[in-house]
Order: sequence, then C-alpha cells, then structure tokens
Amino acid sequence: MSIESYHSFSPSTGKGVYIHHQACVIGRVNLGDEVSIWPMAVVRGDVAPVSIGAGTNVQDGAVLHVTAHTKFNAAELPLLIGARVTIGHQAMLHACTIEDECLIGMSAVVLDGAVIEKHVLLAAGSVVPPGKRLQSGFLYRGNPVQQARALNATELSYFAFSSEHYIELKNRYLEQLKAAK
Repeated sequence: MSIESYHSFSPSTGKGVYIHHQACVIGRVNLGDEVSIWPMAVVRGDVAPVSIGAGTNVQDGAVLHVTAHTKFNAAELPLLIGARVTIGHQAMLHACTIEDECLIGMSAVVLDGAVIEKHVLLAAGSVVPPGKRLQSGFLYRGNPVQQARALNATELSYFAFSSEHYIELKNRYLEQLKAAK
C-alpha cells in the first residue's frame, strides 16, 4: 500500500483499517476505525486535511482531495466525510462535507464547499456544484444535481447495510493478508 507523508504531515489510521496495496493515501489524512480504501483510490491531504469517519468505504478509483489557501481562496477547504459512508467506484469528492450514512454513487462528483447531509443517496454520475447543500432523506440525481424524491424505509436501511458489508469484506482481505505472512 502507498501511505506517504507530505512535509511533516503523515496519515493516521484507526483500528481495523484496510488500505489496498494499489491505493494511495497522502498527507493530512485521518482514517477512522474500520475504514476501507480499495484499489486505485487516491486520498490526498497535501494542502488541507481529509477526515474519513469510522466504517466508511472508499471504492475503486475514487479520488478524494482538498483545496489550498491561496490568493484565489480565502481559506483552505478540507474534505470531511462522516461515518458509515459508501463512496462508489470512481467518485470524485473535492473539498466538501459528506455527513454520516450517505451513499455517493459511481462516478458522482461533489465539488468545493458542497454539503451532503446524513441519509442522502446521490445517484451515479451526478454532479453537485460548489456550495450546494443536499437535504437529508432524499435521492438526488443529474448534472447539475436535483432532488428527485424522498427515500423509503428500505433505502434508508441500506446505508448501514452497505457499511457493514464493506467492513466484513475488508476483514476477509485483512485475514488473507495475515495468513499470507
């Protein structure tokens, strides 16, 4: 796995974290307990911090980055991801906030300063513009993203299931790595 420091900043990891050997985690990155980072995912906290909450999974090819404080940006913008979030394959999250128990669909893009509240399902391929806030309990889709409909009870229960499923999967990968040593 590629875990790299940037200047004096090194990633920190909680208990039971799995980072695939083809993933890359750089700089001011804090990974909570039971986080999984899958192949070809990049989590780059070089110019601002990245925080990923417990039980979150970052699937294959996802790109997670931040915004630097420059003459064009009044302040650095971190990337803040809550607990039990599923980040789909090839999603791009840039300097935004994702609250607990959300699902970010495959190839979705969430841009600077956007906030996705708890229990949001963001459809594959959607684009969330800078500064947009997505209200809890809804499916959003499109480019630019639009609220589609309220989530039903089954969909709301899927957030915890997805997190638990990926925790079990990453545990099997960790067991396989331990057995190979």
